[in-house]
Amino acid sequence: MSKASGSGGAAGPTAVAAAAAVQKQKTLLQKADADVSSLVDNFSALINIARVNDPPVRNSQEAFQMDMRGARMVHSADSLLKLVSELKRTAIFSGLASLTENVDRRIEVLSQQAEGTERMLERIGQEAAGSLKELEAHYYSSVARTPPYD
Repeated sequence: MSKASGSGGAAGPTAVAAAAAVQKQKTLLQKADADVSSLVDNFSALINIARVNDPPVRNSQEAFQMDMRGARMVHSADSLLKLVSELKRTAIFSGLASLTENVDRRIEVLSQQAEGTERMLERIGQEAAGSLKELEAHYYSSVARTPPYD
């Protein structure tokens, strides 16, 4: 019984944890959107820079810009990989949290059923004891109990 009352008080922290998980998910999705846009922007810039020009100074500037854009793409891709890893961890822990919540709910339901079953068995036992006393009284007062004397 103390288990059931303990799980009833956990609704507040569970709601707070769920709200925090939703906020974290929004943050992660915004980060993913930002990283993907960075990848696309830098790739577009690389394609635009990649044209061939005659002046050697301009080619070295373009090479530097290409290196910079490539480094930014690598950084964005690395950030996306870390984000995917964090999303996997979040999904695993979120799944465990909801699984634990479902188990707690199921335990509460089964505990209530067990209490109901115990009350029913107690009532049936009392009815059986009452019926047995009534049958014993009837048996001891009946003519069939006393053996006939020949």
